[in-house]
Amino acid sequence: MHIATLWPRLALALLAASAFGTAHAGLFDDEEARKAIVDLRSRVAAVDDAGKARAEETKAANAQLLEQIGAMRRSLLELNNQLEAMRGELAKLRGNDEQLARDVAEVQKRQKDMGQSLDDRLRHVEPAKVTLDGREFSVDQEEKRAYDDAIATIRSGDFDKAVVVLADFQRRYPGSAYTDSVRFWLGNAQYGRRNYKEAIAAFRAFVAGAPEHPRAPEALLGLANSQAEMKDAKGARKTIAELVKAYPQSEAAQAGKERLASLK
Repeated sequence: MHIATLWPRLALALLAASAFGTAHAGLFDDEEARKAIVDLRSRVAAVDDAGKARAEETKAANAQLLEQIGAMRRSLLELNNQLEAMRGELAKLRGNDEQLARDVAEVQKRQKDMGQSLDDRLRHVEPAKVTLDGREFSVDQEEKRAYDDAIATIRSGDFDKAVVVLADFQRRYPGSAYTDSVRFWLGNAQYGRRNYKEAIAAFRAFVAGAPEHPRAPEALLGLANSQAEMKDAKGARKTIAELVKAYPQSEAAQAGKERLASLK
């Protein structure tokens, strides 16, 4: 308790003691009164000192608590700054990841495009495997395209153009594996445009060069028909006889026999 609040009580106590002393002078002497006052003052001083000590302790504790709170606030502020910095770095990393993903996708697309382009180029360069008239062989890609274009022309019925294209093919690829087939179709193209003399030459060249070819019977029949169109019945009969003798089981031989009936 503070000394300021004790003094009024002390004054009352002193007044009471004075009054009590007046009424009962015989019970207490002056020495005892002084001792009582000194003892009371000592007690009041002790109480006041204890209050001051507690006040100082409270003040020191409050100051320490305020210091701790300030330190915690500074720590929280620092942590918040670090957190914001980490968020910024994370956003940057995410942006880098997205850009990296786009870059990887672009590289993959380029690789795919380059691979496709390389495959296309290789297809133009690598030999093509071809199966034709029961034979299998490899030819240059450009050579295959030229042959396919020529056959497409003759199948379209444009025999004049087909003759030109097939003759050009023979000049460009004299040793081609397509040579026998080109001779056969050249004979048919010449027959189609009614150039029977050239058709006969083409069919004869074909049969002479490839007597074992699956289309040899058809070539002999085409030769006989060309001879018949040129009014060479004797030559036609001779060719059909050759056909029947060389390829008796072929469909062309049967057709040749039927053709004989019309030859005069």
